[in-house]
Amino acid sequence: MSSDHQNGQWTSDEMMAVAAARELGDGVVCFVGIGLPSTAANLARRMHAPNAVLIYESGCIGSRPDRLPASIGDGVLSETAVANVGVVEIFSYWLQAGRIDVGFLGAAQIDRFANINTTVIGAYDTPSVRLPGAGGAPEIAANCGEVIITLPHSRRAFVEQLDFVTSLGHGTGRGNREQLGLRGRGPSAVISDLCVLRPDPVTKELTLTSVHPGVSVDDVQSATGWELAVADDLSTTPPPASEELAVLRELKAAS
Repeated sequence: MSSDHQNGQWTSDEMMAVAAARELGDGVVCFVGIGLPSTAANLARRMHAPNAVLIYESGCIGSRPDRLPASIGDGVLSETAVANVGVVEIFSYWLQAGRIDVGFLGAAQIDRFANINTTVIGAYDTPSVRLPGAGGAPEIAANCGEVIITLPHSRRAFVEQLDFVTSLGHGTGRGNREQLGLRGRGPSAVISDLCVLRPDPVTKELTLTSVHPGVSVDDVQSATGWELAVADDLSTTPPPASEELAVLRELKAAS
């Protein structure tokens, strides 16, 4: 599957953004990454979570942008924020103190335990691709109450072994986060343009729980670099509603 139009009404990229937005509840405090996480968080705020507090790494608290920010330094974030504080305060007082409910992250690579790589593709010293890097993602992954991850689905992204572990998901599986003394519960959902995966409550291995409309289990497996666990009660993700699409497209058009 790709990002082409499905039945002429919406794209798989739009399906991914909508499915990710639905994960964000009203009233939560959310640490938002730029890109698709920001798109999904702002769509959620416009649709069903008007009281969600969006926090950005640059120190913006309660931002309510009328367009999608180009970066964490985009002026629209500070202009629409309830408060602007220093980066040190965001990390020490808010994030590391456990005041963030949800972290919304993207990734370049992810493995079966939802560990993510945003550092390099290939060997660290001689990579084939040097990625943007960690930023605040390791602290977000460690300290938020839960983490939602979103990224396009392919065998290059969903890999058996990461080239570099930038941010810890569930580590090596059950109990690993607790052994390391991490505050947060770790990733609760991974949303791609094909499906939704959630960690098994016992093993913490990502399990296919929902396929997007028009996508089969074989489609997801062929785009995944490990043998995928499939939930017994596998469902189909509800397609984007017309209002969700309208708001999403309005946000993108204004950017």
